[in-house]
Amino acid sequence: MNSQDILYRIFTSRHRWLATLALCAALAAGAGYLLAEFGALIAIVGLVGLFLGLWMLRDIEAAYWVVIGVVCLLPFASFPFSIGFTPTLLDAALGALFLIWVLQIATGAQRELVGTALGLPVAVFMLLAIGSFIFGLSHAPATSYVLRHFGEILLSVGLFFLVVNTVRDADRLKRIARALILCAFAAAALGILLYVVAAYISDDLIISALSKLARLGYPAGPGVLRYIRDDPELPMRATSTSVDPNVLGSLLNLALGIAVPQLFTPRPFIRRRYLIPILGVMALCLGLTISRGSLVGLGVALCVVATLRYRKLWLLLLAAAALLLLLAPGHVAHLLEGFQGQDLATQMRFGEYKDALILIGRYPWLGVGFGGSPDIDTYVGVANVYLLIAEMMGLVGLTGFFVVMGVLFARFWRARALAATVPELEPLWWGLHAALIGALMGGVVDHYFFNLDFHHSVTLFWLLVGLATAATEIIQQRAEKNTES
Repeated sequence: MNSQDILYRIFTSRHRWLATLALCAALAAGAGYLLAEFGALIAIVGLVGLFLGLWMLRDIEAAYWVVIGVVCLLPFASFPFSIGFTPTLLDAALGALFLIWVLQIATGAQRELVGTALGLPVAVFMLLAIGSFIFGLSHAPATSYVLRHFGEILLSVGLFFLVVNTVRDADRLKRIARALILCAFAAAALGILLYVVAAYISDDLIISALSKLARLGYPAGPGVLRYIRDDPELPMRATSTSVDPNVLGSLLNLALGIAVPQLFTPRPFIRRRYLIPILGVMALCLGLTISRGSLVGLGVALCVVATLRYRKLWLLLLAAAALLLLLAPGHVAHLLEGFQGQDLATQMRFGEYKDALILIGRYPWLGVGFGGSPDIDTYVGVANVYLLIAEMMGLVGLTGFFVVMGVLFARFWRARALAATVPELEPLWWGLHAALIGALMGGVVDHYFFNLDFHHSVTLFWLLVGLATAATEIIQQRAEKNTES
């Protein structure tokens, strides 16, 4: 008997009125306690979380939607209490998602476990991470902080296996992708709204509004507004509720990569009259983040798609480039400064790269683990996801990551012709792989997709790896059926 059956029996029994009364009393008591102890914001979040939890027990897709909603809209939110550590909303949402999957396996709702061709490389990568973590304990004891965040990293990578086992049909795949696009759109719309109010009406109003999220573990004070080089004299950058403009930029990079190919199908999974303004809002917000890595990553990804499949996309890219030159020449100049290494931020990155190579040279094979550097003159942390993996997991771990990505894109390359035989799924298949290309390109100058402090970004990356693999599996199954028939 699964959790849904238990709930059904309770609320359809002869004494359902008593169960309903008890539930209402518990809700009232809990809401009153939260309201008195923490205020209205926490009380509302708590009640919403409770209802979402009950909804998630009924449908694993609801659990996916909650995870995606937290990743996009409240990525740094935590509960206002400690259980030895302060759990985050994402911890709870991911835990619920895995619990529901385990219940499905335990009750026989899912009888067959799928690994796919990517399963072994991902499992080996996880084992290498565990090995590097254990090796790192020789010079850095495991603190509760490191243990918790390393566990979150493993949970996020393990999300790949959950996705390929629970997303087995095209309709579910499209619904989950649609939820990601809509949540990213909501984050973008909120980011634009906050940016406009702060820039043209009252920055104190936005500082006050964002500071209220401090109850959920967010920063507070004037620092919630972000500027180029953190200089208020320079242009402001959009952040929405992502704290860091580059984090918001990385989300929109991936979301736009998924959504743009939908323009070239007769039946997009979001109606075209809604899709076009959604794309416009996300593109505008990406521009306002002034996140150069995300912008370049998206550009490269869409150029790949335009070259290999949708040639008309080149017209859109050229129009977007012309519009950027016309309306935001300052942003273009800032981008060119980065390519030329002329601005302070890029020069600081070069310094980080040099320091990272020194650390990797000293500990080349298994890295230094996830707890920190054993040497006083070096540190773990660099704005490059590949160097960061090499710092923590060594060249062996980095090779493991490259093998995972190599297998994924080798399957992508071989499945191109098959994808064309499934027109209802082909644009989404291209979009999911474009998003991963954008993430990998953005990772050259950013570190969010494998960083202990950005659990939500790691989760988003491996969610997309799972969805892209699931899309390839569905396409191959469709092709096999067509061949047999």
